[in-house]
Amino acid sequence: MNPDLITTRTRIEDQGVPRIIIIGGGFGGLELVKGLRKLNAQVVLFDKYNHHTFQPLLYQVATSGLETNSIVFPFRKRFAKQADFYFRLGEVVQIKPEENYIETTIGGINYDYLVIATGATTNFYGMQELEEKAMAMKTITDAIKLRNRIIRNLEFALLTDDNEAMNSLMDFVIVGGGPTGVELAGALSELKRNVFPKDYKELDLTHMDIHLVEAGPRLLNGMSDIAAEKALSYLRKMGVKVHLNLAVKSYNGYEAVFNNGEKILTRTLVWAAGVKGNPIKGLADECIAKANRLKVDQYNRVKGHENIFAIGDVALMEGDEKFPNGHPMMAPPAIQQGTLLASNLKRLMAKKPIQPFSYTDKGSMATIGRNKAVVDTKALKIQGFIAWYIWMFVHLMSIMGFKNKVFTFFSWLWSYFSYDRSNRLIIGRPKEDI
Repeated sequence: MNPDLITTRTRIEDQGVPRIIIIGGGFGGLELVKGLRKLNAQVVLFDKYNHHTFQPLLYQVATSGLETNSIVFPFRKRFAKQADFYFRLGEVVQIKPEENYIETTIGGINYDYLVIATGATTNFYGMQELEEKAMAMKTITDAIKLRNRIIRNLEFALLTDDNEAMNSLMDFVIVGGGPTGVELAGALSELKRNVFPKDYKELDLTHMDIHLVEAGPRLLNGMSDIAAEKALSYLRKMGVKVHLNLAVKSYNGYEAVFNNGEKILTRTLVWAAGVKGNPIKGLADECIAKANRLKVDQYNRVKGHENIFAIGDVALMEGDEKFPNGHPMMAPPAIQQGTLLASNLKRLMAKKPIQPFSYTDKGSMATIGRNKAVVDTKALKIQGFIAWYIWMFVHLMSIMGFKNKVFTFFSWLWSYFSYDRSNRLIIGRPKEDI
């Protein structure tokens, strides 16, 4: 046997019961697995990572506020007590609908029901250079890379007498005025104000600029006008330079060029300006809608397929008058779709009629910094200190695992009273190229 070559296969035996394969362990996928417990079926989860990531708090890992293990949780641990559940670490590369079969990086396997819950990926809108040079914020690896970049830039800034080079290292551009961009800009501002002056006494931090760039006329599109105005006010008071109605044309890793001709020298451009669906090869082109999402009916069935479903960010549900462009690409719709689909799969196996999906919008929220947040619900529009507490409570309760909740709570408590971020670590030491 060649010691460098191991032949793999999925090694999941047919047990004579329906096999439900779920591709993707995001919010929707996990809710679906949970909802299928005690069902007389074989539930198989495929994911290219062995853990779930609580994406709303990635920016806190990137800005040294939380450790990585606070927002990730292993699939096997989560479903250790669930009978007839199988997890396989592998990436699904192709679906063969006519054969009820999928091909993966670890072998192929048949299914009775297939659920695509692959979520979304960063949308660079065809700008190849930007895709190569900018930094994304979709995975825990992205967050660690960004944290490395932020801290390494400050270390490098100490080593040069060239003011232009120093400014390019200390200036940060965040593109996208949604919750991710707003929260990241606020967190960077707090690092500049509370942490970096203690760590980098030799640097003049007045040269550190944080730019938040939004192509539209306002921040937090999808939230109320008062939330957008308050977020803008908070950020500007915190020293963030907010640019509205401004779009990036190009970025070469050193200079960002905008549609009005303005240029900003920066070694760090974070792209939080858009996402697109992440479908899998093998489905017909007629199944693909705008933003690369899969067309699904009101039962989350992929167009033209009776036993293939899609939920969450990758799914675009047609026919919902309240959401003609599809449901928001956020966790709540994915969770609700996962819950209903679990119920519908049980109904299908019991030969009962299935129920259509109807999204219940419970509101939106974003935090800008210490004691500063905005919360929109149907009944209330809240800003400031109370909104910040609501944001913290909701996110803390949503994190998977009791230990993770405890770690996160005490990290937040420590940061609040000490004005410190303890996780200022550069992980790995790649070849330096400055």
